[in-house]
Amino acid sequence: MLDKIIKEEYTRHGGAFDRGTADSYYGRKFDPHFYLGDTGSSEKVTKLKKEEIAAYKAGYDYNEAYGEKKEW
Repeated sequence: MLDKIIKEEYTRHGGAFDRGTADSYYGRKFDPHFYLGDTGSSEKVTKLKKEEIAAYKAGYDYNEAYGEKKEW
């Protein structure tokens, strides 16, 4: 199912799915965004299309259900 929703461009480092999983992992709030290139070293995009929000949400939800959480 995820492969139908999530395009490769969203799962790359800095992509919307990637950022969703990272935000969940680090215990950050749900805040849809992605980077045009690598995380932190390229422009951050916060005005997302529906498909990009869906990719972020899928990553966030996936990590909430199956992933780990950072232990501080």
